[in-house]
Amino acid sequence: MGIQDIIQGKKQWRAHMARVKALPPDYQIVYKELQKYIFKVGPVDLVDGNLLSDIIDFFEEGVAADKGVLELLGNDVAAFCDDLMKDSRTYADIYQESIIGKPGTTGK
Repeated sequence: MGIQDIIQGKKQWRAHMARVKALPPDYQIVYKELQKYIFKVGPVDLVDGNLLSDIIDFFEEGVAADKGVLELLGNDVAAFCDDLMKDSRTYADIYQESIIGKPGTTGK
């Protein structure tokens, strides 16, 4: 990864966060919680994927339809995130596979 890639990535991230800041305050709070949860769970393809941008698109549509953020997501934000990432491979999956695959650990 070169300097230009880093600079471009920062520009993209700043543009992304500018979209978040344009959302109403309740949407911003929920987005930040979603982001924390997603970063913690760690889908492997998060960097290459559009998951966070898709969430902002979804939120912008909700704002345009004059809906509250919890009307869109429901009361369980973590369950909403889990549903979004259900087909994504996570770092936890990789870790579990590495434990299962170690010799001498099966059958104990």
